Amino acid sequence: MKLQIPNPGLEDRLLSHEQLDKLEEDEAGDRPKWDNKTQYMLTCVGFCVGLGNVWRFPYLCQSHGGGAFMIPFLILLVLEGIPLLHLEFAIGQRIRKGNLKLWATIHPYLVGIGIASMCVSLTISLYYNTILAWIMWYFFNSFQEPLPWSQCPLNANLTGFIPECEKSSPVDYFWYRETLNTTPAIENDGGLQWWILLCHICAWAMLYVCIIRGIETTGKAVYVTSTLPYVVLTIFLIRGLTLKGSLNGLKFLFTPDVAELAKPSTWLDAGAQVFYSFSLAFGGLISFSSYNSVHNNCEQDAVIISVINGFTSVFSATVVYTIIGFRATDRFDSCVSGNILELLNTFNLAEGAVTESNYKDALQYYNETNPGVVQGMDLKTCNLDTFLSEGVEGTGLAFIVFTEAITKMPLSPLWAVLFFVMLFCLGLSSMFGNIEGVLVPLQDLNVFPKSWPKEAITGATCVVCCLVGLIFVQASGTYWLALFDTYGGSIPLLVVAFCEMFSVVYIYGIDRFNDDIEFMIGHKPNIFWQATWRVISPLIMFVILVFYLVTKVSEKLFYKVWDPESEKFPVLEDKLYPVWINVIIFILAGIPSLAVPCVALWKCIRRKTKKSDKSHFDMSDEIEVTIS
Repeated sequence: MKLQIPNPGLEDRLLSHEQLDKLEEDEAGDRPKWDNKTQYMLTCVGFCVGLGNVWRFPYLCQSHGGGAFMIPFLILLVLEGIPLLHLEFAIGQRIRKGNLKLWATIHPYLVGIGIASMCVSLTISLYYNTILAWIMWYFFNSFQEPLPWSQCPLNANLTGFIPECEKSSPVDYFWYRETLNTTPAIENDGGLQWWILLCHICAWAMLYVCIIRGIETTGKAVYVTSTLPYVVLTIFLIRGLTLKGSLNGLKFLFTPDVAELAKPSTWLDAGAQVFYSFSLAFGGLISFSSYNSVHNNCEQDAVIISVINGFTSVFSATVVYTIIGFRATDRFDSCVSGNILELLNTFNLAEGAVTESNYKDALQYYNETNPGVVQGMDLKTCNLDTFLSEGVEGTGLAFIVFTEAITKMPLSPLWAVLFFVMLFCLGLSSMFGNIEGVLVPLQDLNVFPKSWPKEAITGATCVVCCLVGLIFVQASGTYWLALFDTYGGSIPLLVVAFCEMFSVVYIYGIDRFNDDIEFMIGHKPNIFWQATWRVISPLIMFVILVFYLVTKVSEKLFYKVWDPESEKFPVLEDKLYPVWINVIIFILAGIPSLAVPCVALWKCIRRKTKKSDKSHFDMSDEIEVTIS
C-alpha cells in the first residue's frame, strides 16, 4: 500500500512525455536555453559555491574538532544535500517552468512554496550585495603601499595614534571604524556612510550588467566568476604552504577531536552547512534546470556539482588554515619575543642570553630561583593552540583574520587584490542564482506589465533592492546584516526544502517522478535515491528544523557590538536585542515559513466559497499565476 495524496487534474496541467519530445524537436516554447552544458554547470557551481564555503565552513571545522566535523559533513552531504539537489534539478527539467509556476502545476495549493522561496531569495539578495560592497571597498583600498589596515592612523595633533586603534588593532580599527563606522547599538542608525553607499550602488550596477538579459548574459559572466576563485585559491594555497607555521594550521584542521562526534550540535551544524552550501530551496536551481534539454542527465549533474561543492569546502578550509597557521605562529612568536625582552630587561641579561630555543628552560630556571620577581613581571601566556583555536566567523574571517595575515606577507597589496577579487567573484556568482529566484516569480505573478522588456524588469528589481538595501549601508548596517543572515535564511529554507521533497514524493507522486526520470535520462532512480527521497532526507530535515526551533526559542537574543566605551573593549560586547526586533524576526522567518500553509488554506477557503456555474470544480482555474 503506497501513500499518496489525491491530486485530481494533475495530468491536465502537465505536458506529456510525447509533447515534451515534440517541443524539443521543434525547438518550440518561449523558455530561453543554455548555449551549452558548460554554461549551465558553471552557473550552478557558482550559485552553490559561495562565500559560506570560504568563511563559514572553516569556522565550523574549528568549532567542532577540526577533521571531526568533516565526517558528519560528508555523511550528510550524501544523505541530505545530493538527494534534494537531484530532486530540484529533475523536477525543474521535467515541468520546465519557473519556481512559482512549477509548484502551481503540481498542485494549486502549493503556490506558497514558490512564494516562500521568493521571499527568502529576496531577503538574502538584499544583504548579500552589501557584502559585495564591503569587498569592493577593500579592493579599492588594496592599491596602496603600505595597506591602510596595516598601521594605526595618527591622531588630530599628529602626536600619537588614535586611542581606539591603539586599544584594538589596525585591522579591527579599519574594519569597524574606517569601513563600517559602526555604532554601539542597533537602535543608533548613524546615518548612511557615503563611501559604502558608492560601493553599494556599484555592486548593484555590476550585477545588473551581468543579469540584464537573464541567462544570455549570466551564462557569459560565469566563465570568469565561477572559475577565477579556484585559480586564486590555488595560488593562495601554494603561497600559504611557503609561510612559517602553515603546517601548524593544517595539523590543527585535520587532527580530529573524536569526542565532538558524540555531540548533537556537531551533526546539526553539519546538516545545516550542507543545506546552505548547496543553495537549496532558493528557487534558482529549479529555474536554471528548466532551461535544459528535457533529456539532459540531471542525475549526473547533481552528483558532479555535489562533489565539486564538497571538494571546494574542504579545499578552501585547507587554504584558510595555512593562513591561520601563519597568523597564529606569528602571534605566538611575537608573544614569546615580548616575554624574552621582559626577562632580559628584568634580570639585566646580555642580548642573546635568552632565545626562542631556550626560552622555556630560562623561564623555568628564573621561576625556581626568583619566583617573586617572575610573578611580578608582565609575562603573557603564549600558547600556539590558543592562537589557532581563536575562531572568527563570517565577515570577521575575511576582513580581520585574512587581512591581518596579508599585511605580514611580502607584496601585500598584490595578495590583497587577489583575495578580494576572489571573494567578489564568489559573491557575484551566488547573486546570479539569488536574483533569479526573485525575478522569475515576480514575472510569473505578473507584477510588471507584460509589455515591459526583460531589461526593464531586471533594472526595476535591482533599483528597488538597492534602495531597500540602504538599511545595511547605515553605521548600524552590520548589525542588521547579521540579523537578516541569522533569521532570513534559516527556518524558511528548512520549511521550503521539507515541503519540496514531501510534495514531489507524496503529492506529485514518486511513481510518476520515477517514470519522468526514466524518460529524461534513460533509467529509473536506484535504491539510494528512493530511500533518501521517501524517508531519510525528509527525516533529517525535519530533525534539524525541530532542534533549530527548540534551541532558538529557548535562547536569549544577543548580538555582538563594537563599543570603544565598553569595559571589555576591544572584545566585542554581547547586547540584548531590543524587544521590537522580535517583529523583524517574525517578518524575516515567520512570514515566509507561514506562506506555505496560509496560501494553501486561503485557496482551500476560496474553493469552498467560490460561486461557480460549472457543474464541477476545475482546480486549474484556481491557479493565480498563468500556466503556459
